[in-house]
Amino acid sequence: MIVRNVKDKEVLDTTYLAHGGAIAQMIFDRRTLKEIGFLAIATLSPGKEIEAHVDPMEEIYFVASGSGEMHVDDESRQVGPGDATWIPVGSSHSLFNNGNEDLVILVIASPAW
Repeated sequence: MIVRNVKDKEVLDTTYLAHGGAIAQMIFDRRTLKEIGFLAIATLSPGKEIEAHVDPMEEIYFVASGSGEMHVDDESRQVGPGDATWIPVGSSHSLFNNGNEDLVILVIASPAW
């Protein structure tokens, strides 16, 4: 068993700017995982955007706190705490924080079977 906290050095050492807008860290990635691509946490400040992009993996964005406008291909929807958005492989997606507080998401990614 491996337990990681978002404040652990192994997580903080992976801090990066994700797609032009979010500050992200890898909680688990290929250094540990065998079947799942990664589990990351990202924080998007008010007015910031994870720019539209396409990934080679199926993803789920889970909103832990805050709110924003999620775009997947031609669809848009307001999302908030407790919402999970499935993003199919090859779909263009972006997330804009249109709220007044930080938007914190968990991102789970897995290679397509």
